[in-house]
Amino acid sequence: MPRRRSALSLAAATLTVLALTAGLTSCGEEGGADGAAAPAGAVADGSVVIGAVSNGAAKETTVKVDEVASIRAKLPESVVEDGKLTIGLGMLPSGSPPLGYVGDDQKTVTGSEPDLGRLVAAVFGLEPEIKNATWENLFVGLDSGRTEAGLSNITDTEERKKKYEFACYREDNLGFEVVKDSDWNFDGTYQSLAGKTVAVGAGTNQEKILLEWKEKLEADGEKLTVKYYQESNSTYLALSSKKIDAYFGPNPNVAYHITQAASTPRATRSAGTFSGAGASLQGLICATAKKDSGLAEPLAEAINHLIDHGQYAKWLDAWNLADEAVKTAEVNPPGLPLTNS
Repeated sequence: MPRRRSALSLAAATLTVLALTAGLTSCGEEGGADGAAAPAGAVADGSVVIGAVSNGAAKETTVKVDEVASIRAKLPESVVEDGKLTIGLGMLPSGSPPLGYVGDDQKTVTGSEPDLGRLVAAVFGLEPEIKNATWENLFVGLDSGRTEAGLSNITDTEERKKKYEFACYREDNLGFEVVKDSDWNFDGTYQSLAGKTVAVGAGTNQEKILLEWKEKLEADGEKLTVKYYQESNSTYLALSSKKIDAYFGPNPNVAYHITQAASTPRATRSAGTFSGAGASLQGLICATAKKDSGLAEPLAEAINHLIDHGQYAKWLDAWNLADEAVKTAEVNPPGLPLTNS
């Protein structure tokens, strides 16, 4: 995946226990085969349901969202003329909780990303229409006009800015997961990992970062032990049995597993995050539209309206992603450089 496939690498293994694939329609759209929108999560009477039919991944929360005429007025006429905001999601074939997947009614596309799309559509006074596709076809949909805005955990990169414009709404972070009673926390520096044993996925962006820290610690005369497991169940068994001190992976996946393990003897917690772009740049996840479409600015204004009026915080809290909050949605901020896109 060009976005850094590593950011979703653990999700595929996690999803095997959810068996969500069966709920995905052949047309890749929310609802039944005729493309009719499913009721859960839809806008009704100015309200949006966050975390609908989420298989326990989110706290279902209903929030009131008012249409903002001044923001709607900035939308291109082509977007408002059919009364819908078509939102591209690139989560086929199997989905990726908590980001985007088929809910427990086996038809509704739920997740943090489509839920934000529903909130943004409400600010615009438009009906959200979720169109789910493969990662590659997500961008084909944007290029062809089949979808107007992509909300699918898309990282801001300078390479992508050649074709797309961005309104960024969430930090792109990696996370450390530890057992709930652990007293260790990552303080943002590699030195805090001295003497620790940490599991990571092979061939991932987070492995690259962790091995760089390992080399630095060795140069300081300290030790960091890196462990690899072939599947997530083995990783979490090692964590619960304290064979490892922490797991280092994509923060949304960490957040999802924490919610799933919360009521079990293997409860875990977050021990801190680190930018997926590395120490020199905070990676950002962005709503994405075709370059020069005129959508990035109203998208950012809609997100900032949600930030200012509290719905944004409720959305993040529902999906256990509060540690990825941004203070403001920026249009086309610096992204991953061309050498690292």
